Amino acid sequence: MGLTYIKATVINPADPSKRLKVEFLVDSGAMYSVVPKTILKKLGIKSRETETFTLADGTDITRKVGNALFALDHSERASPIIFGEKGDTPLLGMVSLEALGYILDPLRRELRPLPMVLG
Repeated sequence: MGLTYIKATVINPADPSKRLKVEFLVDSGAMYSVVPKTILKKLGIKSRETETFTLADGTDITRKVGNALFALDHSERASPIIFGEKGDTPLLGMVSLEALGYILDPLRRELRPLPMVLG
């Protein structure tokens, strides 16, 4: 697995004028993005439902989930998000990263363009 940090913008899909830049840990082992609920509240993004997730150590946690737009460089795309609680690390997961057209190179610990293949 690879780890690195980047800054990306989180945007309210219902009101794109509401946006904040956030520093995220990019972890090639993380599927979904975690955004602190305090940031999502400032943006006016509301949760849609609650899900249970299993952590790497086998612990189950329950978090609210919703949707947001992410912007990175010249790309802006929608992605599911997890509402981070106190102690949760802001993560940019692979679902969001790939939607933005990037993949994490785990050896160089840098983002690379992801070929957008249809089919």
